Amino acid sequence: MNNGQPTYHPGFDAPIASAQERNRVLRNTYWLLALSMVPTVLGAWIGVSTGLARAMSPGIGLMVFLGGAFGFMYAIEKTKNSAAGVPVLLAFTFFMGLMLSRLVGSVLGLSNGANLVMTAFAGTGAIFLGMATLSSVIKRDLSAMGKWLFIGAILLLVAGIANFFIQSSALMMTLAVAAIGIFSAFILHDLKRVKDGLETNYISATLGVYLSIYNVFQALLALLGMGGGKDE
Repeated sequence: MNNGQPTYHPGFDAPIASAQERNRVLRNTYWLLALSMVPTVLGAWIGVSTGLARAMSPGIGLMVFLGGAFGFMYAIEKTKNSAAGVPVLLAFTFFMGLMLSRLVGSVLGLSNGANLVMTAFAGTGAIFLGMATLSSVIKRDLSAMGKWLFIGAILLLVAGIANFFIQSSALMMTLAVAAIGIFSAFILHDLKRVKDGLETNYISATLGVYLSIYNVFQALLALLGMGGGKDE
């Protein structure tokens, strides 16, 4: 979610893999997910330092975000089975960090902004660890929940874009809470798909989990920023 709108989530159809293949995909997914955080943080830092994202008007920023995000996801889908897949994914995470810098910069402008950012980071990490643990414990097939989560994400996207024009703080807070719930469940769903052998491409798996983590962090940070500090 960026400026109140969640990011599109990949689809769900994939063949079932062997146990060895599942472990390989899961291992590569975790490694690539960890690596993807580096360009994200770098992009956010550059964005905050240069004020690049804040220099764009809200309308231009929204169009750049949506166009860039969907364009990159299309490119990732086209290159996921080639050597270019990982660099394209990392370029996407840098772009997402850059777009996140507007929110991060706003929160850092609060008197306790640094603490709020760290709290959001810790909260996101705790949610990820919790969902990763659940994905290893739960035995039942969770594939059916994917369609409902996808519908929820689309509704969040539409409502977020609508709130861009409405500018309702109450709706923004409601969307943030809903986003935390939906994308936390998406983390569980996507990791369970890898463990069950339903997702066989680690780049696609990383993209799905990354988007969920990104949205959870942004929603947490937005909530903390709305109620957790005063401007300096």
